Amino acid sequence: MSTTSESTSGAAPAVETPGAPPSPNGSRAGSLPLGLIKLARPKQWAKNVLVFAAPAAAGVLDNRQWLADALVAFVCFCLAASGTYYINDARDVEADRLHPKKSRRPVASGVVPVPLAYAGGAVLVTAGILLGLTINVNLAVTVGGYVLLTTAYSSVLKHVAVVDLVAVAAGFVLRAVAGAVATEVPISDWFFIVTSFGALFMVSGKRAAEVAEMGEDASDHRAVLGAYSASYTAYLRAVTSGAVLVAYCLWAFEKADLAVNTSFPWYQLSILPFVMAVLRYALVLDQGKGSAPEEIVLGDRPLQLIGIAWAIVFAIGVYTA
Repeated sequence: MSTTSESTSGAAPAVETPGAPPSPNGSRAGSLPLGLIKLARPKQWAKNVLVFAAPAAAGVLDNRQWLADALVAFVCFCLAASGTYYINDARDVEADRLHPKKSRRPVASGVVPVPLAYAGGAVLVTAGILLGLTINVNLAVTVGGYVLLTTAYSSVLKHVAVVDLVAVAAGFVLRAVAGAVATEVPISDWFFIVTSFGALFMVSGKRAAEVAEMGEDASDHRAVLGAYSASYTAYLRAVTSGAVLVAYCLWAFEKADLAVNTSFPWYQLSILPFVMAVLRYALVLDQGKGSAPEEIVLGDRPLQLIGIAWAIVFAIGVYTA
């Protein structure tokens, strides 16, 4: 569908196709600084909150040094992730211009020149890795691994069914690992399993929502989407959500066994809001709204309230143990 604009002087209307490059007079252009900010995808930074998961579970965030190190890890991932968005959008500019929504992205619409996007992406990625070195080598390696994984995903892995799901989920896991290595806290086996299957649960819901939104055109946009039927994605959600619930219960009992300063079952009580959060998220996914997980987390009020309740109960358990 095309958009038509007409001047007040009665001149003939100018027709512009959504997927086309910007017109020479800049009618589709916008502010370059604003375009650079939009290209960085600030909303996606919400995913990087995962770097606080391991140190929070270990109860070390009340230490200023560990909190500062975790904040640095958060910034590292924001820089690295934004850098990969810059580079990916520059590389996919022609394909994005043919997409009804992606054609509005800063690079595809011509607001941000392609060479500038490549250069800016390289600077952001390098800054994220170098900033990680100020904490320790392990953090820099983790950030670098995330960049390599994201690059491999955008180039090859996103075209291989199932492998694409695992690759995206691995990006979430690396965020959690980054918080652990930055603050030098050990990662519990159950914590690692909860994070891994929780990420797979979110990603499987994302794929299901993408397929539902695009309908019969899903495989035309990306061939791999044609491999994901509604029944298969429902199976993935059932398996991964079941695994994450069982793993969290076992982790909560493990944490309770290690608690020495309280006999009140705070960790066991945290199971209830955690289960409610998973079930609420599953409901949202079933309604076909999971194509953007960050929008669910930032926009679903019941899920936010449940998450706050879980955080309070779990934090009491951590700091009274």
